[in-house]
This record gives sequence, structure tokens and C-alpha cells, in this order.
Amino acid sequence: MEEKLLNELQEIKKLTVLGAKKALTMSDAALLTGLSKSHLYKCVYKKTVPHWKSDGGKLTYFDKDELTDWMLNHRVKTVDETETEAATYVVTGKRVKGQRNV
Repeated sequence: MEEKLLNELQEIKKLTVLGAKKALTMSDAALLTGLSKSHLYKCVYKKTVPHWKSDGGKLTYFDKDELTDWMLNHRVKTVDETETEAATYVVTGKRVKGQRNV
């Protein structure tokens, strides 16, 4: 029981510290995104995730705001939004602002 409580307190501490940080380590970024560190390393290697390198280039850091923006970068429209756009196009013959050509 005490060990379980101690583990929960450590988890709360990690999350509290994470909330206060602006620059995140690889472990912090994995915790924030829910992605594995190996997946994040692949994203860093492919340069698909915004990141920062230390002077020597050995350490990788992430700006929490940039990482959050990256996670929310590809919004998927709801069925209602898609149906509304389709109905608008049928009636007006024009695409809704922000709608991509397919």
C-alpha cells in the first residue's frame, strides 16, 4: 500500500514538474505526447518534429508550446463539418474558406 502511494506521488510530481517546464527533455516529451522515445527519436532524425539541440548536438530538447502545436497540427474535420461544406458547395458552387482542393 505504501509503495503504491509512493509511486502515485512520484507520478504526480513528474506531471507537476512537466507542467512548469518550457524546455522538455526527450523523456518529458514522451510523457507529454504519449509517444515512445524511440518514435520521437525517429521524428527528430527525420526532422518532422520541431526540436532544439544542445551546443554539442548530443542532447535534444523540445519547446513545450511548439510540441503541443505539432501534436495538434493535423486536425480532422467532423462528419458534420464535412457535410456542411458539401452542402455549401452544392448550393453555391464555391468551396468553403480554408477547404483544400482534392
